[in-house]
Amino acid sequence: MKAMILAAGEGTRLRPLTLETPKPLLPVDGVPLIAYILTWLGGYGISEVVINLCHLGDKIKLYVGDGSQLRMKVIYSEEISALGTAGGVKKAGSFFDGTFIVVYGDNLTDFNLSSMIKFHRQKKAAATMVAFRPSDPSQVGMLDIDKDGRINRLIEKPKNTTAGISGRQSSSLANGAVYILEPEVLNYIEEGKVSDFAYDVFPRLIADGAPVYGYPLKPDDYFIDIGSVKSYQRVNEDVKAGRVKVKIQHG
Repeated sequence: MKAMILAAGEGTRLRPLTLETPKPLLPVDGVPLIAYILTWLGGYGISEVVINLCHLGDKIKLYVGDGSQLRMKVIYSEEISALGTAGGVKKAGSFFDGTFIVVYGDNLTDFNLSSMIKFHRQKKAAATMVAFRPSDPSQVGMLDIDKDGRINRLIEKPKNTTAGISGRQSSSLANGAVYILEPEVLNYIEEGKVSDFAYDVFPRLIADGAPVYGYPLKPDDYFIDIGSVKSYQRVNEDVKAGRVKVKIQHG
């Protein structure tokens, strides 16, 4: 199975840290974030990865190279201007020849990817996304999920989080931005246009009745969206404290 790491964003919420360093290269306990993502993927047998580039993309390419140091094959999809999460995947669409994985380049996680792939196949899903419990629901896309794990609705950064979504307890789960997708999902993304999975693609899939599922993380699974200086400080503390089960060989 092939994977794509989304690494084209400017990381505006992390400025000034990202003015000269792309977000995937920010050091976490002295090691660039993207090394953790690649190591995690490699631990589950993923050996072919495409990375999209835009903001300071040459620096990412210089660090990762062809992936051979991690016994991977890494290629790049370069964007003149960022095409969004889904638009970037569409541009790299010819790379995929079957079920594939999309990982955002500003997330760090250590959950069992094999378990998620098994869940995706059992459900015969068109798309499966990680579902986690956020500390601040107003900053993330919340999910309306039924008891079988099927997603009925996505609500991006809801303003009224106290009322819940449709009165369901499962509405406390949010989109964790790790996706397993079938190739037909690419048909829902316009070529060459800026497009976002949460705003544009998943709502259309759900409206068409396509099977879109949420894979809930377990309590001991680590997941963090490094979208702010505060969360960046926290991930450094967590890795140093041994809370993340992705081991990087230093040096």
